Amino acid sequence: MRNRKEELNQMKQDYQKPNMSPEQIKNLKATIEKAKKSNRKVFKTIAAAAASVVLLLTVLPNASGDLAYAMSRIPILSKWVEVVTFRDYKYESERNNADIQVPEIVPQIPTETANGTEQTDAAQKKVQKTAEEINAEIKTITDQLIKEFKEFAEDQEGYQDVHVDSEVIATTEQYFTLKLNCYQASGSGAEWNYFYTIDLETGERLKLSGLFTEDSDYITAISENIKQQMKEQMAKDENLFYWVDNKDMPELNFEKITDETQFYLNNNGEVVICFNEGDVAPMYMGCREFVIPNDVLKAIRK
Repeated sequence: MRNRKEELNQMKQDYQKPNMSPEQIKNLKATIEKAKKSNRKVFKTIAAAAASVVLLLTVLPNASGDLAYAMSRIPILSKWVEVVTFRDYKYESERNNADIQVPEIVPQIPTETANGTEQTDAAQKKVQKTAEEINAEIKTITDQLIKEFKEFAEDQEGYQDVHVDSEVIATTEQYFTLKLNCYQASGSGAEWNYFYTIDLETGERLKLSGLFTEDSDYITAISENIKQQMKEQMAKDENLFYWVDNKDMPELNFEKITDETQFYLNNNGEVVICFNEGDVAPMYMGCREFVIPNDVLKAIRK
C-alpha cells in the first residue's frame, strides 16, 4: 500500500495535467460534486489481498450516547460555555482504525451573572438552545461516520482510518468557536472541517450575514479578495494551485462564496473563510483558509 506522501504526489500530478479530455473533466467534476454533497463519505476501495482473520486489538466502550465521558475537559476562557468529550469511540485492528472523539458544548452560568438582568437571562437561555442544536448536529455527523466505519470493517477487505477531534479557536469575550476536524481514508484520504460559532451577547449561532450592514455586498467583497489571495499565493509558490482563472477547467473555477460558506472570526476580529478539500483547489492541498483583512471590510462591517 502506498504511503500518504506518494498518494498526495500522484493526486497532484493527476489534477495538474493540462490536457485532460472533456470526458475526464466531466468525471472529475462529478466526483468532486458528489464528495461535497455526501460530506466526504468513506471511499470504499477493495484491496486485492488474500483474506485474513481480523484480530481485534482494542474496543473501548462506545455503544451508548447517554454515556458522557468526562475526558479531556477543556477550560474555555469565555463566559457561559465549556467543552467536554461526550464520547470517545476507538477501534483498532490489522486493517481498521478509528479514533472518533465527540465534543459537547456545555453552557455554564458564571457566579457573577447567576442573578443577572432579564437581558442576561434571555441570552443565557439562547446559549443553551444554540448549544443543544450544535451538539445534535455534531452527534448526527459522528454517528454517521461510526456507522460507515463499522459497515466497512464488516467487509474485512481493504484498509481504513477515521479520525475526528475538535478544538476551540479564536474565542473572545463576544464569540465562541468550536472546530470539528474530520479525516477519513480508504485507499485515498479526505479531510474536512465544521465550524460552529456562538455570539455570546445574543446567545445565537453567528451567521456571516450578521457581521455586515444591511444591503451591503459582502459576498462580492470577500470573494474578490479571496481570488486575489489565490493568485498571489500561486505566483509565490509553484506547488500551490487553485481553481481560479483556469482555462483548462473553467467550470471548476471559484466564483464566489455563499451565505453557507464556513467561516470564523480570529482573535484580531478578521473574517476567516474556510474551504474543505476539493472546494477551491485539488484535494492534495487539503483544507484551505483565507483571512480577509479588516481594511477590506471595514466600510460594511457592523
